[in-house]
Amino acid sequence: MPPVDRFMIDASGEAPSLSGPQGPLTRARSEAILDELKRRAPGSGIIDRHLAVEEAVAGSPLSTGNQATLLEDGKQAYPAMLAAIRSARHSIHMATYTFDDGKTGQMFAEALAERRRAGVEVRVLCDGVGSFDTSPEFFQRLKDQGVQVEQFNPVSPEEMLKKGPGIIERDHRKLLVVDGRVAFLGGINISSVYGTGSSGSRDRHKADFEKRPWRDTQVELAGPVVADLQRMFVESWARQTHEPALEGPNYFPKLKPEGPYIVRAITSTSKDGVNPLYVTLVSAITASESQVHITMAYFVPDPQLLTALEDAARRGVDVKIILPERTDGWVVFNAGRSFYEDLLEAGVRIYERKARVLHAKTAVIDGVWSTVGSSNLDWRSLYSNDEVNAIILGTDFADRMNAMFDHDLADSVEITRQKWSSRSIADRLCEAYARIWAYML
Repeated sequence: MPPVDRFMIDASGEAPSLSGPQGPLTRARSEAILDELKRRAPGSGIIDRHLAVEEAVAGSPLSTGNQATLLEDGKQAYPAMLAAIRSARHSIHMATYTFDDGKTGQMFAEALAERRRAGVEVRVLCDGVGSFDTSPEFFQRLKDQGVQVEQFNPVSPEEMLKKGPGIIERDHRKLLVVDGRVAFLGGINISSVYGTGSSGSRDRHKADFEKRPWRDTQVELAGPVVADLQRMFVESWARQTHEPALEGPNYFPKLKPEGPYIVRAITSTSKDGVNPLYVTLVSAITASESQVHITMAYFVPDPQLLTALEDAARRGVDVKIILPERTDGWVVFNAGRSFYEDLLEAGVRIYERKARVLHAKTAVIDGVWSTVGSSNLDWRSLYSNDEVNAIILGTDFADRMNAMFDHDLADSVEITRQKWSSRSIADRLCEAYARIWAYML
């Protein structure tokens, strides 16, 4: 990964610009909006020291006039997503890592098929590994009803011979765009692991602890930013199908202001070379002045992220990270734990979530900058996956993020330096072994 400092230097002196429903705002209007944001979040260096870096690497604008609704777990996300699907009039575009064939998957399949019968265009892009255990008959039934289904990088001997090392590239995004007007993204797959019904073929193979309802986060977006998310899906679909990119007012309708938030959609692909999500997060942590709260499913930090977190804690920033107590990846779990000692020594406070399987990927910084998305803090997300996150600027949304963080904190156990130093030899050996593989995870 190239030094993040390079991007911070390249972006120095640049003022971020904003866009609204009618296009780019004037410089004076952009500055007025950002000044108001600074006034409402006086303990933050995000506006002055970070947004220019984000502007330089993101490839998408900050847009005003958006509504952002935080959705916790499948019990909140699935009803909202299904309601949006059932209201579709022209197009439904879904990209998901896992689309299982249990009760939850059946509900979504029925809703998608019903809309297709009503004449709505329905496109589903699912990952070849994430949906590997889903029965082919499940997807064939969707295709038979007119739903367009594509697998990203399917796994087969033929594909492995053709793509070689490229077979490891995965579409890890969880994105739903309906009629180009409303979008959902985050960490939530279409799966029964959220405690929403009986398991499909994928879930029957899970260990007992994984069958506990997963803890995850999604965000619903409406407003101008949805056009950027629609464009991300359209470009991915064109790459996968080798068809011309979809365009026109049915896919990209005129969008009116829907809410008070400034939002940027950031996507990354394995073809990017430099991961804009990673650069953005490291820069935001580097600019932080009061608070860094991260909730993360898979955490195997690279040296620059590690340094950013440690430096923030040493200069007095309240740095807290909630990680899973147990997870579905033994190696990545122990590799992440191998970094605890350095973080604790620097003053970073680490917590492990109990009772639930933590799968959320969120952060809130200085009470004004928030992100929700599919990207983990591990090397697979940085290098091998297609990911998508939303950056939301606003104190009200950050307050809701912090309330959710506090709720998870109440169900977590803090890993203190004393507790960590007394862990068993067996645990230390597991961490040392997993650390060897850290850069492959």
